[in-house]
Amino acid sequence: MSYAGFPPAARPGETAGTLRLLAYLALAVALLVLDRRGDWLERAREQATVLVQPLWALAGLPGRAGNAMKDGLAARQALLEENRRLRNELLVADARLTRLRNAAVDNAQLRELLGVAERTGLDVQLVPILDIDLAPSRQRLVLGAGSRQGVYRGQAVIDAGGLLGQVVAVTPANATVLLLTDPDHAVPVMVARNGVRLIVYGRGDRLELRDVALNQDVQVGDDLVTSGLGGRFPPGFPVATIAGLHPDEGQAFLVGELKPAAQLDRGRDVLLLRGREPDEALPGADPDAAAGAVDRASGASTTAPAPQAAPAAPEPAR
Repeated sequence: MSYAGFPPAARPGETAGTLRLLAYLALAVALLVLDRRGDWLERAREQATVLVQPLWALAGLPGRAGNAMKDGLAARQALLEENRRLRNELLVADARLTRLRNAAVDNAQLRELLGVAERTGLDVQLVPILDIDLAPSRQRLVLGAGSRQGVYRGQAVIDAGGLLGQVVAVTPANATVLLLTDPDHAVPVMVARNGVRLIVYGRGDRLELRDVALNQDVQVGDDLVTSGLGGRFPPGFPVATIAGLHPDEGQAFLVGELKPAAQLDRGRDVLLLRGREPDEALPGADPDAAAGAVDRASGASTTAPAPQAAPAAPEPAR
């Protein structure tokens, strides 16, 4: 039997470690007992939490900044999309409103035109305007009706206010109207107040009276209506109102500034007067001859006072 001898002695380091472990265990047990009885450890943890709160806030700052930036970009994109959608809706609404306003204006003009036909009992034809040519040297309209719809040369054209002009060219589908303001146009008229006969000339963008004798009973504010001379226009249709009178350059005659009765620069529809066919406009003459008669009457009035020149034009039988 062998003898192992005495057990090896513990080393100083191991003894110190064991003592520290026991001390830690004793401290832990003591802290547990004290915390159980007085909750002072919980209060210590709360104080520690308050102290480290700024550190937590600082540590979470980059994450919160990233989230805020992401939310801001998403909100900005949503606002841009909503703004774009609202802008498009506003444009559509404005377009619809403008269309409704135009439709209301067109309806009002149509009611005026139809009201004129009903009040006067005229045989008229409602025709749309396709194109306009309002250059100073050329005042024309193109209508959406032609010979297939019964339109003929020399036919008078009116609107709710009065005389617009006459048809000067016709195709099967369209017709061209010479407006009163065209420089090549002249209309025999008379003063509605006293029957004095005059001639209205087109000046490109306005109407004008010329060669009015100084002793004629013509006043500012007088209404001028068609006289029926020449047989082209039926008598009694409003043409213009005298807006001003002043002497010409030679101080021998008066020149009148006129306000047209018809709306020459607006409207989408006109009325064509139905009645005598072109070969009946002037007995024994075609519409060109009738136009020549009016031109000859106009030319006569430029060389003599209106009271002397007007009787020279043939007056149609009533």
